[in-house]
Amino acid sequence: MDDEPQTTPAAALYPFRRPRLTLSSPLRLVLLGATGSIGRQTIDLVRRHPERLELAAVSCHGRVEELAAVLAELAAAQPWAPPPLVAICDENARERAARLPGWGPRLLAAGPAGLVEAVTEARAPSCVVNGLVGAAGLAPTLAAAELGLRIALANKEALVVGGQLVAAAVARGGAELLPVDSEHAAIAQCLSGRDPGEVARLVLTASGGPFRTTPAADLGRVTLEQVLAHPTWRMGPKITVDSATLMNKGLEVIEAHHLFGLPYERIDVVVHPGSIVHSLVEFVDGALLAQLGTPDMRVPLQYAIVGEIHWPLDGGRLDLLRAGPLVFEAPDIARFPCLHLARQAGQAGGTAPVVLNAANEVAVAALLAGRLRFADIPGVIADTLARLPRGPVPDLAAALDADARARTEAAVLVDARDAGGH
Repeated sequence: MDDEPQTTPAAALYPFRRPRLTLSSPLRLVLLGATGSIGRQTIDLVRRHPERLELAAVSCHGRVEELAAVLAELAAAQPWAPPPLVAICDENARERAARLPGWGPRLLAAGPAGLVEAVTEARAPSCVVNGLVGAAGLAPTLAAAELGLRIALANKEALVVGGQLVAAAVARGGAELLPVDSEHAAIAQCLSGRDPGEVARLVLTASGGPFRTTPAADLGRVTLEQVLAHPTWRMGPKITVDSATLMNKGLEVIEAHHLFGLPYERIDVVVHPGSIVHSLVEFVDGALLAQLGTPDMRVPLQYAIVGEIHWPLDGGRLDLLRAGPLVFEAPDIARFPCLHLARQAGQAGGTAPVVLNAANEVAVAALLAGRLRFADIPGVIADTLARLPRGPVPDLAAALDADARARTEAAVLVDARDAGGH
């Protein structure tokens, strides 16, 4: 009986061999974070597949003029499609949108409530593309899960902050959660059609960021411009900073744990500067499968939106003859302790990942505002974790309360460092 395939682990959010949802065509998307990096690339996919993809609802924080121009362009290209609902989180920006000449879409509530309304009020949505940054992505993810929708998740913080809550909501609603992060999408492609009992280990690849070879003594003097100069990927500022500290990879370890149901000791990280191998799966017989490609987020994004089908996509193709050698290195935890902090928080569970994520968001925002040095980010996170007791996260309210307390504590720590001249 030992040779019988195992069933999908109860903790795994990824559907493994379960059949994908059958959705009507065109796929009607709720796009959260329309003016961010993931949002712009989703809109590019809509442009490329106007007969197969439509926008049912969109959200942005404050760049309403940019959003209005995009919606006008899509309306001209898709005259049959009704205008999407629009959630604008910033109240002042929402009022500005209402005064734009020719503004037609219905405006939803401002703030976090609008993000949830974008999911619940959209007409016949097929898929929610969550391209939000930070813990704000949890509530709309839960709403989409309760409605039984496909969720193309680029917002890793939703699982870091509320992985068990999302799993419970997905189970209740019969939803389908598919990863957009290139690393987890790579793992999903390697697992396509596999049984979870075949999997021995997951290996997430990390580019190493802009400071992969920078001596530890020099990290205290790096500039914000250097931090944001990622060597291979073009992303938003927050995730670019997280890539430089390796916190992004730490958050992805926690995300992989919830997605694929493997314990932390079976999830490894290797530094791969070329960003060609997007991640690997080791099977119980020792075989390794990897997904390779150019660093183009539209590939995993489209793969998740359409339910793990490879639609045609014009873009860069990997030239193996020019790719050069594939280099792998062990991550340097001494220089980049955020990866270790994230793994520890994930293993601790409860509110620890919530505190980790909130403290990191506060520290990154302070760095971007010129109030904190790059080298001080790990200290703010570690001190916040040390000062706040760990507790359970039974519901969304508990997650949001832990998040708020951690932000308050981290802000105090940032203020102390800022007052001391960093």
